[in-house]
Amino acid sequence: MDIFAFPPLAALLDAAYGALAGLSSLLEPLAGASAAALAVILVTLLVRALLVPVGVSQARAEQTRARLAPKLREIQRRHKKNPERLQKEMLELYRRENTSPFAGMLPVLAQAPIVGLLYTLFLRPEIAGHPNDLLTHDLFGAPLGTSFVSAVFGGTASPATLLVFGALAVIMLVVADISRRVFRPAPVPEGAEDSPLSSPAMLRVAGALHYLTVVFAAFVPLAAALYLTVTVVWTLVQRMLLRRRYPLPEVTPAKTLAKTPARTEPLRRGGRG
Repeated sequence: MDIFAFPPLAALLDAAYGALAGLSSLLEPLAGASAAALAVILVTLLVRALLVPVGVSQARAEQTRARLAPKLREIQRRHKKNPERLQKEMLELYRRENTSPFAGMLPVLAQAPIVGLLYTLFLRPEIAGHPNDLLTHDLFGAPLGTSFVSAVFGGTASPATLLVFGALAVIMLVVADISRRVFRPAPVPEGAEDSPLSSPAMLRVAGALHYLTVVFAAFVPLAAALYLTVTVVWTLVQRMLLRRRYPLPEVTPAKTLAKTPARTEPLRRGGRG
């Protein structure tokens, strides 16, 4: 079923097409055939700028979750055999702190419709009954309406298409690797080693999620992949700046805590003598 066959969504798609096509026309003297690609970049930057306040709330939520982590682990330890009591105590803690376990997810949810619109705009040969002129645009010779997977398996992959998709993939892989290293999970404190969320398998899954955007970008039209590339770069820079503004509490690993008394005890005894 085509959801854009419904009149309200069809009107929304046509309005998005008109806005992007109009912006592309304004940029055409500057960018030529890549005007639509430049328009996608500018739209991405505008969307991310509008979402800066949401990014700030996301950083605050991340800081709050890190601060509440010891309390949550204690609740899980006390009520791990009583799921209903566990759920009630966790919700009560979130209520007292005026937060939610889902706080900070709005940036991802807010961008999903935009990616969906770009995907549709550069996939359809016709929009609201008229030809889709956006499909005539490219980025350095790579058509904006072509996806990497369809180009490779359809036998239409030109050197320009492979080069452009390869460059975007490299950028996203570098950003994903930096994000994985900079925003790795905090050390697990004593008493939390048996938590399923801190198991080696879950940590590997969390690390792999950073690279999921690269896989997704291979299946969408180049215009949507370009949006995703600009988004991940913006997100990395924004998160690094906000992490300085809203630092996470330091967590001392259990092994370090266990060794500290052994080193200080002789000094105490010497002081008594």
